[in-house]
Amino acid sequence: MAFDTPNGTRGARQPGRSRLEQRGNRWMVDRIRRKGVRGDKQVVLVTIGKRTGEVRMNPVRCFPEPDGTKLIVASAAGAPRNPAWYYNIAAHPDRVRIDYAGRQIPVVPEQLHGAEREAAWKRVTAAAPGFARYERITDREIPVIRLTPRDAG
Repeated sequence: MAFDTPNGTRGARQPGRSRLEQRGNRWMVDRIRRKGVRGDKQVVLVTIGKRTGEVRMNPVRCFPEPDGTKLIVASAAGAPRNPAWYYNIAAHPDRVRIDYAGRQIPVVPEQLHGAEREAAWKRVTAAAPGFARYERITDREIPVIRLTPRDAG
């Protein structure tokens, strides 16, 4: 379960920096946590800050798998750096959960590597072709993370 993907040297602007984006993220977090979203395509990823120890909440696109797990992608919209939540997961993997429509689900995160990552990446880009663009504009490998509900594993 190594969270070891290095940052790249080129890519898009890191999202979530402006006040407007931060306000939009807070609104999305609140909405997803209370009502969910149509199609179960987004969840709120709840982590503990690597440096601060504070609870952090981020809306993320998820890709449900047939076995009940969910895939999330640390794309950061193709930025050269991994998103902060990636490092929060690595620092506190035992305190990760997803919130959705009034439910809080503790999960076990696992970063996929090798052939398993490639197969998952193909499923992700088939369901959401925009992620393939993110891969083209950055020189880092975009991490794919499987979230398994703690009760199931």
